[in-house]
Amino acid sequence: MRAFGQGPEPDFTNRILEGRVLPYVLTLVAARDATVLTQPMIDRVRDAVGGSLTPRILSPGEAADIPGLPTDDLAKARAALESAPVDALISRERGRRRRLLVADMDSTIVTSETLDELAAHTGFGEAVAAITHRSMNGEVDFREALRLRVAMLKGLDLAALEETMRHVELTPGARTLVATMRAGGAITALVSGGFTFFTSRVAALCGFDHHRANILVDDGRALTGEVAEPILGQDTKLHTMRRLAKAAGLHRTATLAVGDGANDLAMLREAGLGIAFHAKPVVTADISNRIEHADLRAVLFAQGYPARAFRE
Repeated sequence: MRAFGQGPEPDFTNRILEGRVLPYVLTLVAARDATVLTQPMIDRVRDAVGGSLTPRILSPGEAADIPGLPTDDLAKARAALESAPVDALISRERGRRRRLLVADMDSTIVTSETLDELAAHTGFGEAVAAITHRSMNGEVDFREALRLRVAMLKGLDLAALEETMRHVELTPGARTLVATMRAGGAITALVSGGFTFFTSRVAALCGFDHHRANILVDDGRALTGEVAEPILGQDTKLHTMRRLAKAAGLHRTATLAVGDGANDLAMLREAGLGIAFHAKPVVTADISNRIEHADLRAVLFAQGYPARAFRE
């Protein structure tokens, strides 16, 4: 594997205009079920942000790159979109295709919060969901919130885990994201504040190389209401990303993280490309690259992959 920074990678082009390297590229991605990305829309955004080069179509009616941007300011692009259900993401032109993907699971790779779905089998479903909401918004300590919610599951038959898993749905684009990045030589990891019972199965469904999560304690028949220590939280997600990057000899800029909650913030901030996916307010206030309309295919478009290069 080529070490990051050792000469040009095959998936990017240095754009030079008037003797300057123009380092930024803006990617527009439309929500396919809500709108069509038109050429007039692309041109309007290009004029607003001062794009110096011809836009590149990544997927007709869905995604396009606008290269040649002098800054990484997204405000003008979003204003020019005039509230259309189109996401605007920005990255450096050089080295766009990342070599390590670290993804959150709940409400990111899968559409639901698996702990909330599991709690629905008890009489505490609404109470657990309320704590989850506050935890993902950063209003309460994640570890204490997890212990409290798991305690409410005490005595729940293990069959409820299998039943919950049967109803778990992958987020549109999840399999495509993982398969395409792996085909491009990237390492992929599913890292969750949820539980290994679910991450192991979801990782297998999507094809992740690695998975890591918390462990629910049981007595062989039912849950004990405990979670094994140490509890995986925000710091552990960040450390896992660092560890995997170091083991592969990758610079921080070659990493990509995607997530939606407060316990994803540390890895989103440090990743070479951190993307908030349909995220909670505390995350959207902090992370500039946000997918608010499209599905997980947008993570690939943000790296310059055209739709014809996608793998399933």
